[in-house]
Amino acid sequence: MTKAFCNPHRLEIMDLLAQGEKTVEVIAAEISASVANASQHLQVLKQAHLVTTRKQAHHIYYDLANADVFNTWYTLRSLSIRQMPQVKEVIRDFRHERDSLEAVSVDELYQRLHSDEVVLLDVRPTEEYQRGHIPHAISIPLEQWDSLLATLPRHKQIIAYCRGPFCVYSDEAVVQLKRKGYHAVRLEEGFPDWKKRGLPVAR
Repeated sequence: MTKAFCNPHRLEIMDLLAQGEKTVEVIAAEISASVANASQHLQVLKQAHLVTTRKQAHHIYYDLANADVFNTWYTLRSLSIRQMPQVKEVIRDFRHERDSLEAVSVDELYQRLHSDEVVLLDVRPTEEYQRGHIPHAISIPLEQWDSLLATLPRHKQIIAYCRGPFCVYSDEAVVQLKRKGYHAVRLEEGFPDWKKRGLPVAR
């Protein structure tokens, strides 16, 4: 089981599956790998009892075996950010370059969730939003931004969130929003982190 965690692609797959079940084709596209390569990684995870499968028509869907799998990845991810200066530096430099350093915590968002002063954007793919999202969040995946950006109120703060602290969707959203004159920040973590805390989830 420990060996199954010792691969960056498999960690990326677990981070991806924390959003919900996906086919091997979708996973391969998301991690920029061939279907054959993604399938090999998934088999390692399956043999270690870290993922489960179900078949529907001609597709096999993969999902995390249980919440403990994400909790283990969450702990490893958090430990790397705390203990390895180079991880902090990469994240900080990336966000400094894109002017997306400003962020709100999950606790702060929870306190402001019902405020009329903020608009919450879920910038993950639509199917992930449909499986579960933070209450009151509006789904605006990045590929639909050109048509939907104009509908956002300019007098409110925009908070964007995505899959987690290593996901760049919310950073890209903040960049685009700021270019158009919005006051935009990102959520420090992502939807799985919100869900992990037992906070309300909408579907």
